[in-house]
Amino acid sequence: MGVSNKTPEFLKMNPMGKVPVLETPKGPIFESNAIARYVARLKGDNILYGSSLFEYALIEQWIDFASLEIDTHTSRWFYPRLGFMVYLPLVEEAAIAALKRALGALNTHLALNTYLVGHSVTLADIVMTCNLCMGFCCIMIKSFTSEFPHVERYFWTMVNQPNFRKVIGEVKQAETVVPVQSGKKPAQPKETKPKAKEESKKETKKEAPKLKVQEPADEEEEAPKPKPKNPLDLLPPSKMVLDDWKRLYSNTKTNFREVAIKGFWDMYDPEGYSLWFCDYKYNDENTVSYVTLNKVAGFLQRMDLARKYAFGKVLIIGSEPPYKLKGVWLFRGQEIPQFVLDECYDMELYEWTKVDINDETQKERVNAMIEDQEPFEGEALLDAKCFK
Repeated sequence: MGVSNKTPEFLKMNPMGKVPVLETPKGPIFESNAIARYVARLKGDNILYGSSLFEYALIEQWIDFASLEIDTHTSRWFYPRLGFMVYLPLVEEAAIAALKRALGALNTHLALNTYLVGHSVTLADIVMTCNLCMGFCCIMIKSFTSEFPHVERYFWTMVNQPNFRKVIGEVKQAETVVPVQSGKKPAQPKETKPKAKEESKKETKKEAPKLKVQEPADEEEEAPKPKPKNPLDLLPPSKMVLDDWKRLYSNTKTNFREVAIKGFWDMYDPEGYSLWFCDYKYNDENTVSYVTLNKVAGFLQRMDLARKYAFGKVLIIGSEPPYKLKGVWLFRGQEIPQFVLDECYDMELYEWTKVDINDETQKERVNAMIEDQEPFEGEALLDAKCFK
């Protein structure tokens, strides 16, 4: 950038000198949405553009929405903080308000829809996910996006699809909002010039405190900060060894009730661990089997941060849509770990109920879930997923 894109040859392809540019046998195409539309239409029967004229119009609608409402307002918030544009607090406030309004509208739509249009990925989802990606990765921290749980679910489902991951790789959400670039930094070299003209006594008085401040700062940088311990590691030791249970579960191939289930309750420590039922809040949207399975797979993938402290089973229930999602989880401690609630947005999409192990009905429900018992509560199982 700044070199080859300014050459006469490049400017013939895009007079603005910007990327991307797609070279085709009939000539160059610039602007990312135009390129995306062209590629999507190369194959006549490509479902990325829907199956009817109406779906085509809806896809175009959401592509424009992604560009004009999501990308525009995210850029007006993000780029001034990097110094690419003049930072004005009132302009930023207006950009954030507009972005929240757009995300609110998107959240409402996604509350009843897995995808933007129809029941599979379309070009609208590709463009929307790419436009959301900058915000999630660069400036929209968890406390901001948690207001829009359906947008979160949609975004993380999309970026964890195999074809998305091949292109954009692993995506991680921003942990802090980018600080505004200070306007004082470029002025610092200029401040040294007038100091040279001042009397030497004034120079020594001003320089001395700088040296005193820098020395302890260097020492602080050199001293490694101890890694904070997970609060769960500070709990009293438990008689239950989680890895022993996971091995027993994985290695038991026959007589599961007599071996694995009995072994679980023999190992279980109600003082050191707790059991929780989870029920998905939005089962009505589980209308497509593979999408529902991907949703659960994404949830378990994002739970990886708790692998040392948890075990879980999630059942996908029903022979036809909408499918129900129910599960049972074993967590270290008496409550669901706070870091899991903070970091895994899926937790908000489920109702959580602590298991009363003195209630034989609840205890039997735990057994049935761990065993993948079918039928479960009178219904067939589409699948069962395990987190271990």
